[in-house]
Amino acid sequence: MKKLLIGIIVSLLVQAAVAQHSLSYLTYAKGIAEQDTTTVQVMENNKCLKIRTVEKKLSNPVPGYCESNIYVNYIEDSVYTIADFADAKYYSTYPFKDNNVVFSEEGQEKMLGYDCKKYKTSINSNTIEVWMTESLGFEATPMPGLGRLNGVMVRCMRNGSYITDLEEVKEQKFDLINLIPEYKGERKTSRELVQLRKDKLIIHIPVFEDETINFADYEPFTGEIPFDTTIHFSHGTLIVKRMRLPLLPAHYQIFAEIRQRSDGDAYDRSASVFVIPTETAKSFKDGLTQGIEALPVSVGKDGQEYQGIKAEKGYLPPVELVRFFTSFGAGHFNNKMIIDGLEWAEENYYKQEISELRDRLRGDVLIGAFIGNYDRGGHKISLDLLAYPGDNKWSEKPLRQHSTPLFNTCNVLEMSGQNYGRLFATDDLEVEFEIPEGAKKVRLRYISTGHGGWDGGDEFNPKENAIFIDGEKRFVHMPWRCDCATFRDQNPVSGNFWNGLSSSDFSRSGWCPGTATNPVYFDLSDLKPGKHTIRVAIPQGKDEGESFNHWMVSGVLLYELPNKK
Repeated sequence: MKKLLIGIIVSLLVQAAVAQHSLSYLTYAKGIAEQDTTTVQVMENNKCLKIRTVEKKLSNPVPGYCESNIYVNYIEDSVYTIADFADAKYYSTYPFKDNNVVFSEEGQEKMLGYDCKKYKTSINSNTIEVWMTESLGFEATPMPGLGRLNGVMVRCMRNGSYITDLEEVKEQKFDLINLIPEYKGERKTSRELVQLRKDKLIIHIPVFEDETINFADYEPFTGEIPFDTTIHFSHGTLIVKRMRLPLLPAHYQIFAEIRQRSDGDAYDRSASVFVIPTETAKSFKDGLTQGIEALPVSVGKDGQEYQGIKAEKGYLPPVELVRFFTSFGAGHFNNKMIIDGLEWAEENYYKQEISELRDRLRGDVLIGAFIGNYDRGGHKISLDLLAYPGDNKWSEKPLRQHSTPLFNTCNVLEMSGQNYGRLFATDDLEVEFEIPEGAKKVRLRYISTGHGGWDGGDEFNPKENAIFIDGEKRFVHMPWRCDCATFRDQNPVSGNFWNGLSSSDFSRSGWCPGTATNPVYFDLSDLKPGKHTIRVAIPQGKDEGESFNHWMVSGVLLYELPNKK
Protein backbone atom coordinates (compact mmCIF):
# COMPACT_ATOMS: atom_id res chain seq x y z
CA MET A 1 0.00 0.00 0.00
CA LYS A 2 2.85 2.35 0.91
CA LYS A 3 4.55 1.64 -2.42
CA LEU A 4 1.35 2.45 -4.28
CA LEU A 5 0.90 5.78 -2.47
CA ILE A 6 4.54 6.67 -3.00
CA GLY A 7 4.16 5.86 -6.72
CA ILE A 8 1.14 8.12 -7.05
CA ILE A 9 2.88 10.97 -5.21
CA VAL A 10 6.02 10.61 -7.33
CA SER A 11 3.87 10.59 -10.51
CA LEU A 12 2.05 13.76 -9.46
CA LEU A 13 5.33 15.45 -8.57
CA VAL A 14 6.80 14.51 -11.95
CA GLN A 15 3.75 15.91 -13.74
CA ALA A 16 3.88 19.07 -11.66
CA ALA A 17 7.55 19.48 -12.49
CA VAL A 18 6.89 19.41 -16.24
CA ALA A 19 6.92 22.92 -17.68
CA GLN A 20 3.49 24.21 -18.63
CA HIS A 21 3.11 26.76 -21.39
CA SER A 22 0.65 29.39 -22.54
CA LEU A 23 0.84 30.50 -26.17
CA SER A 24 -1.02 33.38 -27.79
CA TYR A 25 -1.78 33.51 -31.53
CA LEU A 26 -3.15 36.43 -33.56
CA THR A 27 -5.06 35.94 -36.83
CA TYR A 28 -5.33 38.90 -39.22
CA ALA A 29 -5.56 39.89 -42.89
CA LYS A 30 -2.32 41.17 -44.37
CA GLY A 31 -2.38 44.72 -45.72
CA ILE A 32 -5.93 45.56 -44.59
CA ALA A 33 -6.11 48.67 -42.39
CA GLU A 34 -9.37 47.81 -40.62
CA GLN A 35 -8.59 44.23 -39.66
CA ASP A 36 -10.93 41.76 -38.05
CA THR A 37 -8.40 40.15 -35.72
CA THR A 38 -8.85 37.04 -33.60
CA THR A 39 -6.73 35.94 -30.64
CA VAL A 40 -6.39 32.25 -29.84
CA GLN A 41 -4.86 30.92 -26.61
CA VAL A 42 -3.18 27.52 -26.52
CA MET A 43 -2.47 25.96 -23.12
CA GLU A 44 0.11 23.14 -23.17
CA ASN A 45 0.76 20.61 -20.42
CA ASN A 46 2.07 17.07 -20.39
CA LYS A 47 1.66 16.61 -24.19
CA CYS A 48 -1.92 17.90 -24.07
CA LEU A 49 -3.40 21.15 -25.43
CA LYS A 50 -6.43 23.26 -24.69
CA ILE A 51 -7.25 25.65 -27.55
CA ARG A 52 -9.75 28.47 -27.16
CA THR A 53 -10.65 31.69 -28.92
CA VAL A 54 -10.15 34.62 -26.57
CA GLU A 55 -13.27 36.78 -26.41
CA LYS A 56 -15.22 38.62 -23.77
CA LYS A 57 -17.77 36.67 -21.78
CA LEU A 58 -21.14 37.30 -23.39
CA SER A 59 -23.68 38.69 -20.94
CA ASN A 60 -26.61 38.26 -23.33
CA PRO A 61 -25.84 35.63 -25.99
CA VAL A 62 -28.22 34.66 -28.80
CA PRO A 63 -30.26 31.47 -28.33
CA GLY A 64 -28.24 28.39 -29.21
CA TYR A 65 -24.86 29.99 -28.52
CA CYS A 66 -22.28 27.67 -26.98
CA GLU A 67 -18.85 27.88 -25.38
CA SER A 68 -16.49 25.73 -27.42
CA ASN A 69 -12.94 24.48 -26.84
CA ILE A 70 -10.62 22.15 -28.73
CA TYR A 71 -8.38 19.69 -26.88
CA VAL A 72 -5.41 17.73 -28.19
CA ASN A 73 -3.85 14.65 -26.65
CA TYR A 74 -0.58 13.92 -28.45
CA ILE A 75 -0.01 10.71 -26.49
CA GLU A 76 -3.39 9.25 -27.56
CA ASP A 77 -3.17 10.89 -31.00
CA SER A 78 -6.62 12.43 -30.44
CA VAL A 79 -8.31 15.76 -31.07
CA TYR A 80 -11.52 16.64 -29.19
CA THR A 81 -14.01 19.45 -29.83
CA ILE A 82 -16.34 20.10 -26.91
CA ALA A 83 -19.41 22.32 -27.38
CA ASP A 84 -21.01 23.38 -24.09
CA PHE A 85 -24.57 24.57 -24.70
CA ALA A 86 -26.86 25.96 -21.99
CA ASP A 87 -28.90 22.74 -21.98
CA ALA A 88 -26.35 20.05 -22.88
CA LYS A 89 -22.74 19.25 -23.75
CA TYR A 90 -21.54 17.44 -26.87
CA TYR A 91 -18.16 16.43 -28.22
CA SER A 92 -16.51 14.98 -31.29
CA THR A 93 -13.09 13.40 -31.67
CA TYR A 94 -10.77 12.27 -34.41
CA PRO A 95 -7.17 11.03 -34.56
CA PHE A 96 -4.41 13.06 -36.19
CA LYS A 97 -3.51 10.08 -38.34
CA ASP A 98 -6.91 10.22 -40.06
CA ASN A 99 -6.29 13.75 -41.30
CA ASN A 100 -5.96 13.75 -45.09
CA VAL A 101 -3.88 16.95 -45.36
CA VAL A 102 -0.54 16.14 -47.00
CA PHE A 103 2.26 18.70 -46.64
CA SER A 104 5.48 18.97 -48.62
CA GLU A 105 8.64 20.18 -46.87
CA GLU A 106 9.93 23.47 -48.29
CA GLY A 107 13.22 23.66 -46.35
CA GLN A 108 14.48 25.75 -43.41
CA GLU A 109 13.53 29.38 -42.88
CA LYS A 110 13.77 31.99 -40.13
CA MET A 111 10.32 33.22 -39.05
CA LEU A 112 9.49 35.65 -36.22
CA GLY A 113 12.91 35.01 -34.69
CA TYR A 114 12.58 31.21 -34.65
CA ASP A 115 14.45 28.61 -36.71
CA CYS A 116 11.66 26.87 -38.57
CA LYS A 117 10.83 24.15 -41.06
CA LYS A 118 8.47 25.38 -43.75
CA TYR A 119 5.62 23.19 -45.02
CA LYS A 120 3.18 23.72 -47.88
CA THR A 121 -0.10 22.21 -49.08
CA SER A 122 -3.26 23.07 -51.01
CA ILE A 123 -6.77 22.69 -49.56
CA ASN A 124 -9.80 23.44 -51.77
CA SER A 125 -7.64 25.56 -54.12
CA ASN A 126 -6.22 27.50 -51.13
CA THR A 127 -2.45 27.55 -50.70
CA ILE A 128 -1.51 26.88 -47.07
CA GLU A 129 2.02 27.58 -45.80
CA VAL A 130 3.08 26.62 -42.25
CA TRP A 131 6.26 27.36 -40.30
CA MET A 132 7.11 25.01 -37.39
CA THR A 133 9.93 25.28 -34.84
CA GLU A 134 11.33 22.46 -32.70
CA SER A 135 13.56 24.81 -30.68
CA LEU A 136 11.00 25.24 -27.86
CA GLY A 137 11.15 21.58 -26.88
CA PHE A 138 7.42 20.79 -26.98
CA GLU A 139 4.53 20.49 -29.48
CA ALA A 140 1.66 22.96 -29.92
CA THR A 141 -0.66 24.23 -32.67
CA PRO A 142 -3.77 26.43 -32.77
CA MET A 143 -4.94 24.50 -35.87
CA PRO A 144 -5.11 20.77 -35.19
CA GLY A 145 -7.33 20.38 -38.25
CA LEU A 146 -4.20 20.75 -40.40
CA GLY A 147 -2.76 17.58 -38.89
CA ARG A 148 0.33 16.86 -36.82
CA LEU A 149 3.59 18.57 -37.72
CA ASN A 150 6.55 18.35 -35.34
CA GLY A 151 7.19 21.28 -32.99
CA VAL A 152 5.32 24.52 -32.35
CA MET A 153 3.47 26.41 -35.08
CA VAL A 154 5.02 29.86 -35.54
CA ARG A 155 3.03 31.04 -38.56
CA CYS A 156 0.26 29.79 -40.86
CA MET A 157 -0.51 31.75 -44.03
CA ARG A 158 -3.40 31.17 -46.45
CA ASN A 159 -3.08 32.48 -50.01
CA GLY A 160 -0.33 34.85 -48.92
CA SER A 161 -2.84 37.12 -47.16
CA TYR A 162 -4.55 35.57 -44.13
CA ILE A 163 -2.04 34.98 -41.36
CA THR A 164 -1.97 33.38 -37.93
CA ASP A 165 1.17 34.38 -35.98
CA LEU A 166 2.62 33.20 -32.69
CA GLU A 167 2.58 36.36 -30.54
CA GLU A 168 3.74 35.16 -27.13
CA VAL A 169 5.09 32.06 -25.36
CA LYS A 170 5.40 31.89 -21.61
CA GLU A 171 5.64 29.30 -18.87
CA GLN A 172 2.54 29.31 -16.74
CA LYS A 173 1.26 27.27 -13.82
CA PHE A 174 -2.21 25.87 -14.42
CA ASP A 175 -4.55 24.78 -11.67
CA LEU A 176 -5.45 21.64 -13.64
CA ILE A 177 -2.87 18.93 -14.20
CA ASN A 178 -5.15 17.32 -16.79
CA LEU A 179 -6.26 19.91 -19.36
CA ILE A 180 -8.77 17.57 -21.00
CA PRO A 181 -11.96 17.21 -18.91
CA GLU A 182 -13.04 13.73 -17.92
CA TYR A 183 -16.71 14.34 -18.82
CA LYS A 184 -16.98 15.54 -22.41
CA GLY A 185 -20.72 15.19 -23.03
CA GLU A 186 -22.61 13.19 -25.65
CA ARG A 187 -20.46 12.02 -28.52
CA LYS A 188 -21.16 13.17 -32.09
CA THR A 189 -19.22 12.84 -35.32
CA SER A 190 -17.33 15.96 -36.38
CA ARG A 191 -19.88 16.66 -39.12
CA GLU A 192 -22.79 16.10 -36.75
CA LEU A 193 -21.33 18.52 -34.19
CA VAL A 194 -20.69 21.21 -36.81
CA GLN A 195 -24.28 20.88 -38.03
CA LEU A 196 -25.67 20.80 -34.48
CA ARG A 197 -23.92 24.06 -33.62
CA LYS A 198 -25.42 25.71 -36.70
CA ASP A 199 -28.90 24.29 -36.18
CA LYS A 200 -29.11 25.47 -32.57
CA LEU A 201 -28.33 29.04 -33.64
CA ILE A 202 -31.16 29.16 -36.18
CA ILE A 203 -34.51 30.39 -34.88
CA HIS A 204 -36.97 28.11 -36.66
CA ILE A 205 -40.60 29.24 -36.80
CA PRO A 206 -43.02 26.75 -38.41
CA VAL A 207 -45.97 28.51 -40.04
CA PHE A 208 -47.70 25.91 -42.23
CA GLU A 209 -46.91 22.20 -42.14
CA ASP A 210 -48.09 20.03 -45.03
CA GLU A 211 -51.31 22.04 -45.39
CA THR A 212 -53.72 21.46 -48.27
CA ILE A 213 -54.49 24.29 -50.68
CA ASN A 214 -57.23 23.14 -53.02
CA PHE A 215 -60.63 24.02 -54.44
CA ALA A 216 -63.36 22.50 -52.24
CA ASP A 217 -66.47 23.25 -50.19
CA TYR A 218 -65.07 24.91 -47.08
CA GLU A 219 -67.48 26.64 -44.75
CA PRO A 220 -67.04 30.45 -44.98
CA PHE A 221 -65.15 31.77 -41.96
CA THR A 222 -66.34 34.93 -40.22
CA GLY A 223 -65.35 36.63 -37.01
CA GLU A 224 -61.99 37.05 -35.31
CA ILE A 225 -59.16 34.89 -36.64
CA PRO A 226 -57.72 32.83 -33.74
CA PHE A 227 -54.02 32.39 -33.03
CA ASP A 228 -52.08 29.37 -34.27
CA THR A 229 -54.91 27.91 -36.34
CA THR A 230 -54.82 27.48 -40.12
CA ILE A 231 -58.02 28.86 -41.67
CA HIS A 232 -59.05 28.14 -45.27
CA PHE A 233 -60.60 30.95 -47.30
CA SER A 234 -61.83 31.40 -50.88
CA HIS A 235 -62.95 27.76 -51.35
CA GLY A 236 -59.68 26.51 -49.85
CA THR A 237 -57.26 28.18 -52.30
CA LEU A 238 -55.99 30.56 -49.60
CA ILE A 239 -54.83 29.68 -46.09
CA VAL A 240 -54.14 32.14 -43.28
CA LYS A 241 -52.66 31.79 -39.82
CA ARG A 242 -52.46 34.36 -37.03
CA MET A 243 -49.20 34.12 -35.07
CA ARG A 244 -47.15 35.87 -32.43
CA LEU A 245 -43.65 36.29 -33.85
CA PRO A 246 -40.59 37.19 -31.74
CA LEU A 247 -38.95 40.62 -31.82
CA LEU A 248 -35.59 39.74 -33.36
CA PRO A 249 -32.48 41.93 -33.25
CA ALA A 250 -31.60 43.66 -36.51
CA HIS A 251 -28.52 41.50 -37.08
CA TYR A 252 -30.66 38.43 -37.82
CA GLN A 253 -31.19 37.51 -41.48
CA ILE A 254 -34.70 36.17 -42.08
CA PHE A 255 -35.60 33.66 -44.79
CA ALA A 256 -38.87 32.16 -45.98
CA GLU A 257 -38.54 28.45 -46.77
CA ILE A 258 -41.36 26.89 -48.80
CA ARG A 259 -41.93 23.28 -49.79
CA GLN A 260 -44.77 22.49 -52.17
CA ARG A 261 -45.94 19.46 -54.11
CA SER A 262 -48.93 18.50 -56.21
CA ASP A 263 -51.69 16.54 -54.50
CA GLY A 264 -53.79 16.25 -57.63
CA ASP A 265 -53.40 19.49 -59.63
CA ALA A 266 -51.24 19.06 -62.74
CA TYR A 267 -50.69 22.69 -63.72
CA ASP A 268 -48.22 25.52 -63.15
CA ARG A 269 -50.09 27.85 -60.81
CA SER A 270 -49.45 31.35 -59.55
CA ALA A 271 -48.73 31.39 -55.81
CA SER A 272 -47.88 33.92 -53.14
CA VAL A 273 -46.91 34.08 -49.47
CA PHE A 274 -47.83 37.38 -47.85
CA VAL A 275 -48.52 39.30 -44.64
CA ILE A 276 -51.77 41.21 -44.06
CA PRO A 277 -51.25 44.66 -42.46
CA THR A 278 -53.85 45.41 -39.80
CA GLU A 279 -52.78 48.84 -38.54
CA THR A 280 -55.29 50.75 -40.69
CA ALA A 281 -59.05 51.21 -40.34
CA LYS A 282 -59.71 48.85 -43.23
CA SER A 283 -57.71 45.70 -43.80
CA PHE A 284 -57.46 42.92 -46.35
CA LYS A 285 -58.61 40.76 -43.44
CA ASP A 286 -62.05 42.33 -43.92
CA GLY A 287 -62.13 40.86 -47.41
CA LEU A 288 -61.43 37.43 -45.95
CA THR A 289 -64.07 37.43 -43.25
CA GLN A 290 -66.71 39.73 -44.79
CA GLY A 291 -66.27 39.15 -48.53
CA ILE A 292 -64.50 41.14 -51.24
CA GLU A 293 -67.25 43.76 -51.05
CA ALA A 294 -65.57 44.98 -47.84
CA LEU A 295 -62.40 45.95 -49.76
CA PRO A 296 -61.84 49.39 -51.32
CA VAL A 297 -62.44 49.34 -55.08
CA SER A 298 -60.51 50.92 -57.95
CA VAL A 299 -62.51 51.26 -61.18
CA GLY A 300 -60.70 51.12 -64.52
CA LYS A 301 -61.53 53.05 -67.67
CA ASP A 302 -63.08 49.84 -68.99
CA GLY A 303 -65.50 49.81 -66.05
CA GLN A 304 -63.95 46.81 -64.36
CA GLU A 305 -63.53 46.81 -60.58
CA TYR A 306 -60.25 45.91 -58.85
CA GLN A 307 -60.63 45.11 -55.16
CA GLY A 308 -58.04 46.03 -52.54
CA ILE A 309 -55.04 46.37 -54.87
CA LYS A 310 -53.46 49.63 -53.68
CA ALA A 311 -52.78 51.79 -50.64
CA GLU A 312 -55.18 54.60 -49.94
CA LYS A 313 -56.39 56.51 -46.92
CA GLY A 314 -57.22 54.02 -44.17
CA TYR A 315 -56.15 50.92 -46.14
CA LEU A 316 -52.94 49.01 -46.97
CA PRO A 317 -52.75 46.04 -49.39
CA PRO A 318 -51.07 42.72 -48.49
CA VAL A 319 -47.27 42.73 -48.22
CA GLU A 320 -45.92 40.06 -50.57
CA LEU A 321 -43.08 38.08 -49.03
CA VAL A 322 -42.49 35.54 -51.82
CA ARG A 323 -44.01 35.12 -55.31
CA PHE A 324 -43.62 31.55 -56.52
CA PHE A 325 -45.05 29.16 -59.10
CA THR A 326 -45.95 25.53 -58.80
CA SER A 327 -44.55 23.10 -61.34
CA PHE A 328 -46.41 20.79 -63.65
CA GLY A 329 -47.37 18.11 -61.14
CA ALA A 330 -44.21 17.38 -59.11
CA GLY A 331 -45.15 14.85 -56.44
CA HIS A 332 -48.55 13.46 -57.37
CA PHE A 333 -47.75 12.81 -61.05
CA ASN A 334 -44.18 11.53 -60.78
CA ASN A 335 -45.24 7.98 -61.71
CA LYS A 336 -47.50 9.10 -64.56
CA MET A 337 -44.72 10.05 -66.96
CA ILE A 338 -41.42 8.19 -67.43
CA ILE A 339 -38.70 9.84 -69.51
CA ASP A 340 -35.27 8.25 -69.82
CA GLY A 341 -32.55 10.30 -68.16
CA LEU A 342 -34.91 12.26 -65.91
CA GLU A 343 -35.69 11.64 -62.25
CA TRP A 344 -38.61 13.78 -61.11
CA ALA A 345 -38.30 15.98 -58.03
CA GLU A 346 -40.56 14.86 -55.16
CA GLU A 347 -41.41 18.48 -54.33
CA ASN A 348 -40.63 22.06 -55.25
CA TYR A 349 -38.36 23.96 -52.88
CA TYR A 350 -38.13 27.74 -52.58
CA LYS A 351 -36.01 29.80 -50.19
CA GLN A 352 -35.74 33.59 -50.24
CA GLU A 353 -34.33 36.19 -47.88
CA ILE A 354 -37.02 38.58 -46.61
CA SER A 355 -34.96 40.49 -44.00
CA GLU A 356 -35.98 43.88 -45.43
CA LEU A 357 -39.56 43.14 -44.34
CA ARG A 358 -38.64 42.34 -40.74
CA ASP A 359 -40.94 45.06 -39.39
CA ARG A 360 -43.86 43.01 -40.78
CA LEU A 361 -42.63 39.83 -39.09
CA ARG A 362 -42.87 40.70 -35.41
CA GLY A 363 -45.64 40.66 -32.84
CA ASP A 364 -49.24 39.87 -33.89
CA VAL A 365 -49.02 38.82 -37.56
CA LEU A 366 -51.44 37.41 -40.15
CA ILE A 367 -49.55 35.25 -42.68
CA GLY A 368 -51.24 33.89 -45.80
CA ALA A 369 -50.39 31.48 -48.61
CA PHE A 370 -52.26 31.30 -51.94
CA ILE A 371 -52.12 28.86 -54.85
CA GLY A 372 -54.63 29.53 -57.63
CA ASN A 373 -56.18 26.20 -58.66
CA TYR A 374 -59.52 24.52 -59.31
CA ASP A 375 -58.59 21.00 -58.27
CA ARG A 376 -60.07 19.10 -55.30
CA GLY A 377 -56.72 17.48 -54.56
CA GLY A 378 -54.79 20.68 -55.16
CA HIS A 379 -51.41 21.10 -53.52
CA LYS A 380 -49.59 20.49 -50.24
CA ILE A 381 -47.51 23.33 -48.80
CA SER A 382 -45.18 23.89 -45.87
CA LEU A 383 -43.82 27.29 -44.84
CA ASP A 384 -41.11 28.02 -42.27
CA LEU A 385 -39.46 31.26 -41.24
CA LEU A 386 -35.75 30.84 -40.50
CA ALA A 387 -33.70 33.51 -38.71
CA TYR A 388 -29.88 33.33 -38.76
CA PRO A 389 -27.89 35.48 -36.28
CA GLY A 390 -25.19 37.82 -37.60
CA ASP A 391 -23.69 38.26 -34.13
CA ASN A 392 -23.28 36.09 -31.04
CA LYS A 393 -24.82 38.80 -28.85
CA TRP A 394 -28.54 39.46 -28.56
CA SER A 395 -29.17 43.16 -29.12
CA GLU A 396 -32.28 45.09 -28.08
CA LYS A 397 -31.67 48.13 -30.30
CA PRO A 398 -34.83 49.73 -31.73
CA LEU A 399 -35.91 48.68 -35.21
CA ARG A 400 -34.60 50.91 -37.99
CA GLN A 401 -35.94 49.12 -41.07
CA HIS A 402 -39.50 49.97 -42.08
CA SER A 403 -41.84 49.16 -44.95
CA THR A 404 -45.03 50.56 -46.45
CA PRO A 405 -47.00 48.42 -48.93
CA LEU A 406 -48.05 50.45 -51.97
CA PHE A 407 -49.79 48.03 -54.35
CA ASN A 408 -50.42 44.34 -54.94
CA THR A 409 -52.45 43.05 -57.91
CA CYS A 410 -52.03 39.36 -56.98
CA ASN A 411 -55.69 38.34 -56.75
CA VAL A 412 -55.28 35.89 -53.86
CA LEU A 413 -59.08 35.96 -53.41
CA GLU A 414 -59.51 34.91 -57.04
CA MET A 415 -61.99 32.13 -56.21
CA SER A 416 -64.08 34.64 -54.23
CA GLY A 417 -64.35 36.97 -57.22
CA GLN A 418 -61.34 39.27 -56.81
CA ASN A 419 -60.38 40.53 -60.25
CA TYR A 420 -57.16 39.73 -62.07
CA GLY A 421 -54.67 42.55 -62.64
CA ARG A 422 -56.06 43.38 -66.10
CA LEU A 423 -56.13 47.14 -65.59
CA PHE A 424 -52.93 47.84 -67.55
CA ALA A 425 -54.81 47.41 -70.84
CA THR A 426 -56.61 50.74 -70.25
CA ASP A 427 -54.98 52.29 -67.16
CA ASP A 428 -51.72 52.82 -65.32
CA LEU A 429 -51.52 51.85 -61.68
CA GLU A 430 -50.99 55.03 -59.66
CA VAL A 431 -50.53 55.33 -55.88
CA GLU A 432 -49.76 58.26 -53.60
CA PHE A 433 -47.20 57.62 -50.86
CA GLU A 434 -45.35 59.57 -48.20
CA ILE A 435 -41.71 59.49 -47.16
CA PRO A 436 -41.27 60.19 -43.42
CA GLU A 437 -38.96 62.89 -42.11
CA GLY A 438 -35.45 61.53 -41.56
CA ALA A 439 -35.91 58.48 -43.79
CA LYS A 440 -32.72 57.06 -45.30
CA LYS A 441 -31.94 54.32 -47.85
CA VAL A 442 -35.37 54.66 -49.47
CA ARG A 443 -36.06 51.92 -52.03
CA LEU A 444 -38.91 50.32 -53.93
CA ARG A 445 -39.16 46.53 -53.67
CA TYR A 446 -40.89 45.45 -56.88
CA ILE A 447 -42.11 42.04 -58.10
CA SER A 448 -43.68 41.61 -61.53
CA THR A 449 -44.81 38.62 -63.58
CA GLY A 450 -46.84 38.58 -66.81
CA HIS A 451 -49.63 36.13 -67.67
CA GLY A 452 -51.58 35.18 -70.75
CA GLY A 453 -50.82 31.61 -71.71
CA TRP A 454 -50.95 31.51 -75.50
CA ASP A 455 -48.38 32.31 -78.19
CA GLY A 456 -49.32 35.97 -78.35
CA GLY A 457 -50.02 36.28 -74.64
CA ASP A 458 -48.01 38.36 -72.19
CA GLU A 459 -46.70 35.22 -70.46
CA PHE A 460 -44.51 34.50 -73.48
CA ASN A 461 -43.70 38.03 -74.66
CA PRO A 462 -41.33 40.48 -72.93
CA LYS A 463 -43.07 43.66 -71.83
CA GLU A 464 -41.48 46.81 -70.47
CA ASN A 465 -42.55 47.83 -66.96
CA ALA A 466 -42.12 51.59 -66.71
CA ILE A 467 -42.10 53.21 -63.27
CA PHE A 468 -42.84 56.93 -62.98
CA ILE A 469 -42.12 58.92 -59.81
CA ASP A 470 -43.93 62.25 -59.53
CA GLY A 471 -44.69 62.09 -63.26
CA GLU A 472 -41.08 61.42 -64.31
CA LYS A 473 -40.11 58.10 -65.91
CA ARG A 474 -37.41 56.89 -63.55
CA PHE A 475 -37.03 53.13 -64.02
CA VAL A 476 -37.62 50.50 -66.67
CA HIS A 477 -37.78 46.79 -65.83
CA MET A 478 -38.25 43.93 -68.29
CA PRO A 479 -39.32 40.83 -66.30
CA TRP A 480 -38.06 37.81 -68.22
CA ARG A 481 -36.75 34.32 -67.38
CA CYS A 482 -34.88 32.42 -70.08
CA ASP A 483 -33.53 29.65 -67.83
CA CYS A 484 -36.76 27.67 -67.41
CA ALA A 485 -35.33 24.56 -69.07
CA THR A 486 -33.05 24.23 -66.04
CA PHE A 487 -36.04 23.03 -64.02
CA ARG A 488 -37.25 20.28 -66.37
CA ASP A 489 -36.91 17.64 -63.63
CA GLN A 490 -39.56 19.45 -61.56
CA ASN A 491 -42.24 19.23 -64.26
CA PRO A 492 -43.29 15.61 -64.87
CA VAL A 493 -46.53 16.37 -66.76
CA SER A 494 -45.40 19.40 -68.70
CA GLY A 495 -46.34 19.09 -72.38
CA ASN A 496 -43.64 17.49 -74.54
CA PHE A 497 -43.25 18.50 -78.18
CA TRP A 498 -42.00 16.86 -81.38
CA ASN A 499 -38.76 18.87 -81.34
CA GLY A 500 -37.59 17.72 -77.90
CA LEU A 501 -38.71 20.78 -75.96
CA SER A 502 -41.18 20.78 -73.09
CA SER A 503 -43.66 23.57 -72.40
CA SER A 504 -41.93 24.12 -69.03
CA ASP A 505 -38.72 24.96 -70.96
CA PHE A 506 -40.19 28.08 -72.57
CA SER A 507 -39.02 31.48 -71.43
CA ARG A 508 -41.61 33.52 -69.55
CA SER A 509 -42.36 37.01 -68.25
CA GLY A 510 -40.45 36.91 -64.97
CA TRP A 511 -41.14 33.32 -63.90
CA CYS A 512 -40.63 29.62 -64.56
CA PRO A 513 -42.76 26.65 -63.46
CA GLY A 514 -41.38 25.43 -60.13
CA THR A 515 -39.44 28.58 -59.18
CA ALA A 516 -39.75 31.77 -57.15
CA THR A 517 -39.50 35.23 -58.70
CA ASN A 518 -36.81 37.51 -57.32
CA PRO A 519 -37.77 41.05 -56.30
CA VAL A 520 -35.97 43.95 -57.98
CA TYR A 521 -35.05 47.14 -56.11
CA PHE A 522 -35.14 50.76 -57.27
CA ASP A 523 -33.30 53.52 -55.43
CA LEU A 524 -35.50 56.42 -54.27
CA SER A 525 -33.06 57.93 -51.78
CA ASP A 526 -33.04 61.27 -53.63
CA LEU A 527 -36.71 61.92 -52.81
CA LYS A 528 -37.42 64.50 -50.13
CA PRO A 529 -39.72 63.81 -47.17
CA GLY A 530 -43.36 64.35 -47.94
CA LYS A 531 -45.97 63.16 -50.43
CA HIS A 532 -45.12 61.61 -53.80
CA THR A 533 -46.79 59.53 -56.50
CA ILE A 534 -45.72 56.31 -58.17
CA ARG A 535 -47.18 55.11 -61.43
CA VAL A 536 -46.63 51.72 -63.10
CA ALA A 537 -47.28 51.43 -66.85
CA ILE A 538 -47.20 48.13 -68.78
CA PRO A 539 -48.20 47.70 -72.47
CA GLN A 540 -50.54 44.81 -71.71
CA GLY A 541 -51.56 42.79 -74.76
CA LYS A 542 -55.06 42.53 -76.15
CA ASP A 543 -57.48 39.78 -75.19
CA GLU A 544 -57.91 36.89 -77.59
CA GLY A 545 -61.36 35.34 -77.52
CA GLU A 546 -62.06 34.28 -73.94
CA SER A 547 -58.33 34.44 -73.08
CA PHE A 548 -56.93 37.58 -71.49
CA ASN A 549 -53.63 38.97 -70.27
CA HIS A 550 -52.94 40.21 -66.78
CA TRP A 551 -50.02 41.29 -64.62
CA MET A 552 -49.28 40.42 -61.01
CA VAL A 553 -47.25 43.31 -59.62
CA SER A 554 -46.49 44.19 -56.02
CA GLY A 555 -44.55 47.14 -54.62
CA VAL A 556 -43.34 47.93 -51.12
CA LEU A 557 -41.58 51.11 -50.01
CA LEU A 558 -38.50 50.33 -47.89
CA TYR A 559 -36.61 52.84 -45.74
CA GLU A 560 -34.65 53.29 -42.53
CA LEU A 561 -35.41 55.72 -39.72
CA PRO A 562 -32.82 56.85 -37.18
CA ASN A 563 -33.16 55.52 -33.65
CA LYS A 564 -34.94 57.89 -31.29
CA LYS A 565 -32.64 59.36 -28.65
